[in-house]
Amino acid sequence: MRTIKKAIALEYGKNRAPIVTAKGEEEAALEMIAQAREYGVYVTEDPKLLALLSRLKVDQEIPAELFTAVSVILSWVYWLKGMRPGDEKTAPGASPDKQAGEQGMPTEAAAMFDELSSGLDGLEGFASPGAP
Repeated sequence: MRTIKKAIALEYGKNRAPIVTAKGEEEAALEMIAQAREYGVYVTEDPKLLALLSRLKVDQEIPAELFTAVSVILSWVYWLKGMRPGDEKTAPGASPDKQAGEQGMPTEAAAMFDELSSGLDGLEGFASPGAP
């Protein structure tokens, strides 16, 4: 039995929750991945999460049941970029902590990020962004 190649694109940014922005199979999936890499978008493989996200429609927010699984991946991406959740929602020159709170960013999300990203520092081959 041949495996069908699939890809799902998520966007978080200024959205309340991550949304599905694109879906593709076979050649479309390969093209999505190639374009993502070309533009510096981080790509990860998680077959179980892919199966769950494939049930959603384009422009649909991910359901609360997938927040934890998606937050693990987003934490990894934030960590690689040297960011914290909410940084992308702040206006230039504003205090990220103050504005994140004003945006209603859950404290639990920041705590989960801190816990996940501190665990990455101890793994072989990982170093904090900006570290030598």
